[in-house]
Amino acid sequence: MAETPCSACTWTPERQSHCSYNSQVSLFYSAGNRGAWSLGSKFILKERSSEAPNFEGANLQFLSSKTTIPIPQTVQEWTEDDGTYFQIMTRLKGRPLSEAWPTMSQTDKERVASQTAEYLKQLRELHSDRMECLGGHPLYHAFLFPPAHGVGHGPLSSDDELWAEMSKSLKHVPGEVQVKLRERLPTAAPYTFTHGDLTDVNIMVEDGHLVGIIDWEAAGYFPVWWEFAALSIGLGQVDFEWKQTLRRYMPSEDWEFWLIFNSLQWDYPKLDERGRKFFEDSGLELPEIEASAS
Repeated sequence: MAETPCSACTWTPERQSHCSYNSQVSLFYSAGNRGAWSLGSKFILKERSSEAPNFEGANLQFLSSKTTIPIPQTVQEWTEDDGTYFQIMTRLKGRPLSEAWPTMSQTDKERVASQTAEYLKQLRELHSDRMECLGGHPLYHAFLFPPAHGVGHGPLSSDDELWAEMSKSLKHVPGEVQVKLRERLPTAAPYTFTHGDLTDVNIMVEDGHLVGIIDWEAAGYFPVWWEFAALSIGLGQVDFEWKQTLRRYMPSEDWEFWLIFNSLQWDYPKLDERGRKFFEDSGLELPEIEASAS
């Protein structure tokens, strides 16, 4: 029998075979240098490296005092000497929307979207005089500030400072194009408390109803348009359908800028239909690869 121990619990198959112990503690999620453990049916243990953001405990406490959004409650959190962060929290009932969506009726899907949007209205009332995480920490979001994960930005206090950070991903785009795109940047104020990752795995549902929103570790005061704009980022077909549904129930912030920006940062010099229209409306010459294809 192989003696290679489990990387999560360090037990070997032989050790398990000589023991009748059947643990109710199990690793159910891991990504990069973080993981989440199920502690029976009532609690969850999260373990992360010292790499930011690790602000979920503070965010949950803040949200509990300011909103009625259904969220987990932190039971205990601590940081080891090596910087490893641990958090024990209550486990919400239900299951992730990512699992439930394929078998839900359209009525249930619309209800969950409507309920989510209604709770998110409470976040729209929470403002700061800077774009930052709670406690004056930098913002972290790999889509708003690509390409690096785990890199902080700010605090930021103006549209110019926001653009200076965002435009770092446009170094391959000509300067005159960046100037025209900057002119379209919608104002970021009021800087609004934002979840920023309303993906289908972070929405908990039961019997066709929303029962919770989870994973607030990177939430903070972002541009007022970011919660809506981030819904353009679909991580798979179910997530895309979910966010498309949710958008119909949320305030329609100006996201045309974001769609153009996102296209240019990843695909330039290739242009999609929206990018070509932006060039034409701005009086810019098309990139050579696009001009030759016309």
